[in-house]
Amino acid sequence: MKIVIAPDSFKESLSALEVANAIEDGFKQVFPNAQYCKVPMADGGEGTVQAMVDATQGQIINLTVTGPLGLPVNAFYGVLGQLDEDGNQTAIIEMAAASGLHLVPSTQRNPLLTTSFGTGELIADALDRGIRHIILGLGGSATNDAGAGMMQALGVKLSDITNTPLPLGGAALATLHYINMQLCHPAIKECVIEVACDVDNPLCGPRGASAIFGPQKGATTEMVEQLDLALGHFAHVINQHLNQPIDGHCQLHPGAGAAGGMGFGVMTMLNATLKPGVDIVTKSVKLAQHCLNADLIITGEGRMDGQTVFGKTPMGVLNVAKQQNIPVIGISGCLGENADVILAEGMHAIFPIIPALQPLEQVLSEAQVNLTNTARNIAAIMSLSFASK
Repeated sequence: MKIVIAPDSFKESLSALEVANAIEDGFKQVFPNAQYCKVPMADGGEGTVQAMVDATQGQIINLTVTGPLGLPVNAFYGVLGQLDEDGNQTAIIEMAAASGLHLVPSTQRNPLLTTSFGTGELIADALDRGIRHIILGLGGSATNDAGAGMMQALGVKLSDITNTPLPLGGAALATLHYINMQLCHPAIKECVIEVACDVDNPLCGPRGASAIFGPQKGATTEMVEQLDLALGHFAHVINQHLNQPIDGHCQLHPGAGAAGGMGFGVMTMLNATLKPGVDIVTKSVKLAQHCLNADLIITGEGRMDGQTVFGKTPMGVLNVAKQQNIPVIGISGCLGENADVILAEGMHAIFPIIPALQPLEQVLSEAQVNLTNTARNIAAIMSLSFASK
């Protein structure tokens, strides 16, 4: 019997690999001789780098880069342990590692000033190492600069009408007049960039980056209006001045407003492609190949609810399993409202691991043992069907 274990992390308690190990430990108590294949998973958000590095036996690269406030921060990215289908090395970068909201104390959050420069430094380091395939995960950003800081770190000159370089931050985009790509990192033209993006917000307007995501980054009502105008001006200048074919409606493209407008920046200036995060991950870790001839797939995440079907890891795993007609069981820390919708999508069963009402701290600290016990009980139920034959 071949069992594929492909879970996401359980946030604040276990990494995806630790979840997979705990499930394997539980199943081995009942099926010690089964063949187990562990594929740590993610959906493009927090934990994606670690999951993909673990799944491919890759490595973590640690760097000191420019943080959202312009001060040095410790950041990281991953290099996958297997080549892509074109024979290239792949770097997986979480924008939040260098430009995340968690790097800015709550009293200092101001998206007029915060920058994505550090994310560009991570990309540049990967390019300098000869990597030509980059997966960039958006989300959790402290910035509202449409990726301008990232481009400045890659050598792009953004300047005002006097040809003075723009300062860092979202507010400065309102004075952009010239764009000079001549000193942009030369390897960018050779690089394939995929962007994990799971929101559909446009760049500007009532559903845009500033209006929807700005307040959580510290923007007041007045700041939101200022930032929205700045992003609109930024898009206008790019469409006029960038020397490559640009869709003038890119700012309306679903996902353009992701991560403070970073979606727009990477589409226009890096020619990147925006895709659902879980689709990128399942392809990159070659989940479909791992599932060949499997008898069962086990997946899960910290909380499964009605939102799970909208691009979360368990749904991505389920879609792969459906193509090969393999049954899937889901295990989660807890089940939220409307969790049963994933059953309607074809998952065979879902199980929470919490055995009793407990304080959150205890729930998190006991996640591994509760997960192993739940997996063992699921395996025991399965063994009954074998015993009756």
